[in-house]
Amino acid sequence: MRPRPLPTHGKMASEQCDAVNMDPDMELLSDEELEREAEGFKEQGNAFYIKKDYAEAFKYYTKAIDMCPKNASYYGNRAATLMMLCRYREGLEDSQQAVRLDNTFMKGHLREGKCHLSLGNAMAASRCFLRVLELEPDNSQAQQELKNAESILEYERMAEIGFEKRDFRMVVFCMDRALEPAPACHRFKILKAECLALLGRYPEAQSVASDILRMDSTNADALYVRGLCLYYEDCIDKAVQFFVQALRMAPDHDKARLACRLKKLEQAIEDCTKAIKLDETYIKAYLRRAQCYMDTEMYEEAVRDYEKVYQTEKTKEHKHFLKNAQLELKKSKRKDYYKVLGVDKNATEDEIKKAYRKRALLHHPDRHSGASAELQKEEEKKFKEVGEAFSVLSDPKKKSRYDSGQDLEDDGMNMADFDANNIFKAFFGGPGGFSFEASGPGNFFFQFG
Repeated sequence: MRPRPLPTHGKMASEQCDAVNMDPDMELLSDEELEREAEGFKEQGNAFYIKKDYAEAFKYYTKAIDMCPKNASYYGNRAATLMMLCRYREGLEDSQQAVRLDNTFMKGHLREGKCHLSLGNAMAASRCFLRVLELEPDNSQAQQELKNAESILEYERMAEIGFEKRDFRMVVFCMDRALEPAPACHRFKILKAECLALLGRYPEAQSVASDILRMDSTNADALYVRGLCLYYEDCIDKAVQFFVQALRMAPDHDKARLACRLKKLEQAIEDCTKAIKLDETYIKAYLRRAQCYMDTEMYEEAVRDYEKVYQTEKTKEHKHFLKNAQLELKKSKRKDYYKVLGVDKNATEDEIKKAYRKRALLHHPDRHSGASAELQKEEEKKFKEVGEAFSVLSDPKKKSRYDSGQDLEDDGMNMADFDANNIFKAFFGGPGGFSFEASGPGNFFFQFG
């Protein structure tokens, strides 16, 4: 004889305690009796599941687990029920426990993959579906779900490129497609909402953000989107309240911090402008406004203010400010190689290499050989720009000259005659190291030998 195990699912603990009080004889049962009781609960759960009464099915599967917490199929059944209740995170926990107990439990791996997919974690989902195919190579459901996971990854890549190009309609389209197999992914919903706000579709953006906040009132990204909508609707004070709240939830939220900073800078610019209207010789106001323009990357305005200052007071310091603003203006008008690769200006050598690998494969002409002539031309242009960016940022001397605003032609680098294929071949070790194969909405994925 052994004492009955404690409930394993926290949300049902009180209910199980009630059940024990109602039937004290069940506290001391043999293993066989516990198994029979558990099977009975499971069968009752199955009956409710068939009737689509998932709340009741959940209760009985939980009772079965409390009786026999080492039975993988009970966790698998409860995972299926939680999925029907759209409680994917809890379903994920149960399916993972099921495969921990029995790594050959095919349905457990399949349900884990589906939960990952519904939550937008396509890479983890793919690993689960591949495990199912190891156990059952002809499992058509796993084969289809694996394709869905690949499609999500492709839509994510397309959305990333669309966001960088400020093609927000494309991002919304991609996120809508990705959300079909991943309906519980907050990350996709937030990106869609942000782009809706940037398109001026504020009610739709607010609706998406509000839905998320109803489920998770501490979601910093959703708070930021609410603030973004209010900001563009000129409700600045309310917008800042949401940005500040987002920073309370996530102190490292860069976009919310930047939004608060921009509000302060805009206010400072407005104050300086008022001061200059009252006194056009007020040098400190010009200097303050020029610095704010620099901080908001409004370099032409900054140059005008610093020119005014230098004409009035020709000091070395004012000359330095003016030259620095002119340099930043010049740099802003050329290709931003950091933006082309999608890296920060403080990116490490490894980060630059990883970014090049990703972008070069994404825009390689062979990958788009089946596309329209117009799209092929556009992708070829991007492929060349990626090669240019890598050739500059991966070379310490060229990178230093580029960062300082100097002309790269002085190094004998003629961009007009630049051959991106040479960079690509040198990076990947020549032809034969990779192949492009048709698959998914983007038409191709890559395999490496």
